Amino acid sequence: MLRALSGLTTRGRCLLAAGVAAAACSVILNERDLLRVAVFVVALPLLMVGFISATRLSIGAARKMLPDRVSVGSSGEVQLDLWRRGRLPGGEVLLEDGVPYALGARPRFVVERLPHDRVVGLRYPINPVLRGIQQVGPLRATITDPFGLCEFERELIGHSRLVVVPKVVGLWGLPSGAGIGAGDDGSIRLHAGQGEPDVIVRQYRQGDDLRKVHWRSTARRDEVMVRVEERPWRGGTTVLLDHRAAAHHGAGPAASLEWAVSFAASVCLHLRRCGHRVRLVTEHGHTVADMPGEGGEHYDNIVLDALAALQPAHQRDITLGNDPADGQELIAVLGTVSNEAVLELARYRPRGIRNLAVLLDTPTWAGSVNAPGHRAAATEESVTLLRAAGWGVVVAGPNTPMPQVWAELCQTAARRGTLIGGSL
Repeated sequence: MLRALSGLTTRGRCLLAAGVAAAACSVILNERDLLRVAVFVVALPLLMVGFISATRLSIGAARKMLPDRVSVGSSGEVQLDLWRRGRLPGGEVLLEDGVPYALGARPRFVVERLPHDRVVGLRYPINPVLRGIQQVGPLRATITDPFGLCEFERELIGHSRLVVVPKVVGLWGLPSGAGIGAGDDGSIRLHAGQGEPDVIVRQYRQGDDLRKVHWRSTARRDEVMVRVEERPWRGGTTVLLDHRAAAHHGAGPAASLEWAVSFAASVCLHLRRCGHRVRLVTEHGHTVADMPGEGGEHYDNIVLDALAALQPAHQRDITLGNDPADGQELIAVLGTVSNEAVLELARYRPRGIRNLAVLLDTPTWAGSVNAPGHRAAATEESVTLLRAAGWGVVVAGPNTPMPQVWAELCQTAARRGTLIGGSL
């Protein structure tokens, strides 16, 4: 009863107090008519409390995300279905759904009367401006009586998950020989020489080089066996994303990290749809996503969902213990990198395999007055060191279109070959 009475509004409490006072005065003055009025005044808010308490228990609701995966800059919708379970008539219902600021304004609806025989459908738009795993909700309903004497708040629906993926930009063209590592166009590399751990033998065929005869197997099988040393070549392209907080500047949707994430997503999807196997790794070599060159939209969603949940790393510098691309060609999307980080990247990359880098001029994202000149010089120093190590480098700023950056990257790689056409 005390919990129910807590739903009384200020008007309801004042009316209840006035009824009690009138009842006391009627006893003192021996006025029966005043007592009748007092009883009515006291009973009215109590009846409304009982009515609204029963009404709020008969309301049901459901939420549906349309769709449940939205990209930054696009729009989606949330559908709310509201219905009344019991036959008790419902009062006015104020609905408010919890929406994060990154998805837009918080919606409010007023439903004056809920019908018993049908579902009331409500919709409101969402316009995400920042990637991430967002939680929509809870949906709260405030139910009031027509006299405004009492109101109750109830949570109808909890949280719903919405995945806001990074924006993907259409790209055109491929670096010459993309996806074939050091230039071999097959899935197997042949090696010559002794002492290889992966020696495979087969029967001698006319025309085989006698220097490849494997004498131990020949003696064991009593027939001439030749050595075929082969090692599976893991073709494809590795995209390295530098997501260290210390390597980027800016905040919110305009941060350099968001530009890097969007560009990495665009490159991964573009290469995969052109038939290349793509691996996405962090600056420490940890695999974020691995996508084959064939398959449907499911594989696109794998990398997009992984990038949606990616948070800035707290490491100060790049540390590698091996080749982050695992022998594949490498496309690195880098923020601010130190000279030691450049040496670390170049140390584990084998010779003859192409390395491309998009270096973000992060000071232009900072909005600082004094620092840009000094940090721009540091960016130029990193470009010089990377090119000296044999890397193809393109510098990008906040206003540089991503298709232009990709086209320049393809031209940088095409200096050793021709541009292979492709489209997203």
